[in-house]
Amino acid sequence: MQEGGYAMNKRQEQRPITVPFAATPVGEPPIIKTWANFGVWTERMLAALEVGVKGGRWHTLIDKVFSRRNLFDAARRVTGNRGAPGVDHVDVDLFESRLGEELDKLEELLRTDTYCPQKILRTWIPKPGSTEKRPLGIPTVRDRVVQTAVLHVIEPIFDHTFHEHSYGFRHGRGCQQALRQVERLLKEEYVYVVDADLKSYFDTIPHDKLMDRVRGKVSDSRVLRLIEMFLRQGILEGLSSWTPEEGTPQGAVISPLLANIYLNPLDHLMAEAGFPLVRYADDFVILCRTAEEAVMVLEKVRAWVDANGLTLHPTKTKIVDARTDGFEFLGYRFKAEIRSPRQKSLAKFKDAVRAKTRRNNGNSLACIAASLKPTLQGWFGYFRHCHPNVFRDLDGYIRGRLRSILRKRSRRRGRGRGRDHHRWPNAFFKAQGLFSLKEAHAVFCQSCLR
Repeated sequence: MQEGGYAMNKRQEQRPITVPFAATPVGEPPIIKTWANFGVWTERMLAALEVGVKGGRWHTLIDKVFSRRNLFDAARRVTGNRGAPGVDHVDVDLFESRLGEELDKLEELLRTDTYCPQKILRTWIPKPGSTEKRPLGIPTVRDRVVQTAVLHVIEPIFDHTFHEHSYGFRHGRGCQQALRQVERLLKEEYVYVVDADLKSYFDTIPHDKLMDRVRGKVSDSRVLRLIEMFLRQGILEGLSSWTPEEGTPQGAVISPLLANIYLNPLDHLMAEAGFPLVRYADDFVILCRTAEEAVMVLEKVRAWVDANGLTLHPTKTKIVDARTDGFEFLGYRFKAEIRSPRQKSLAKFKDAVRAKTRRNNGNSLACIAASLKPTLQGWFGYFRHCHPNVFRDLDGYIRGRLRSILRKRSRRRGRGRGRDHHRWPNAFFKAQGLFSLKEAHAVFCQSCLR
């Protein structure tokens, strides 16, 4: 009996407090041939991608953009993503109901070089954990289809040149891989972090410099003209409209690729200088071994940013010692060995919980628990590498919200406290189907020990 107890204690001692990102394998990013659109990219083209084309630039691509197979695949992708209608009020259901007619029209316009995109509908969406809002552009469904068709053609050309530690908006790459790379570098004593923030990046990319980068790989004038038209699409907001002179509209299908194209030289510049840069879209950190290196790197970044028509945020860009100051990246806060959600991520999560646990909620407790479950599971799926105290405290916060509902139903005021913890213990909420973040983390830790 004592031996069994001793073995159990040893297993508990071995259980990791914070599970490292490397404990959950994500696999290697897929090679381009596995995701390139088969309606566009033939074996011959894929082989040319590997060995290179004459002059390093791709010719005669427009016929691949307006090929019926490509337009059909693009339309299926757009309608599958749903999304809101643009300025013409044509939604994905209406577009899909007359798909053949719509594709005939787009094919003819693109083939005869008479296609012209419509204005982009400007709307504003909340910034997570902030009172500010960010602009979102909504192209028409037709324009989204054409942008997707162009993306199918040019994405492999540029993705082939991207640095391996660029993770945003790329096939088979994402936040978890970026976070894993940051953690690996921290363990290798890259503890001085250049935490850079590009001010209004998507809205300030210079069109001329961006198109120079695109022309470096694509020489088909008609494809280049399409991309330029997308950049210069008029924007309609309320009763006013204007034509942007810089930036790529957030919400446009092709915008993430163009944003990656523009920052790609910075990725390679830092790599050639021997400084590890980890980037997800416009969010990036550069990790250094010494404070002196970090100062030098920041000056290099500042010089590159200035030369390329961008701006570093004056207060958000800084150098930090990860051991004492900590820094935030992709929703996480890194400080010493502790991983926790950044305050904005916590605030957004609590806002979502509050919306489903208002005191006047008339649903049964089991229904409320069921409505919370997807939110809690999704949040845990991303933040499962945090310190266990995070999950313990949030479980307590959620149960406190539910006890307040039960108090109101008992015609009592205030938050759940004191005897309420005995009247409605933790086991009571578990019986109602409430998802426990703490228990999910314990199971996750056990699975990582196997």
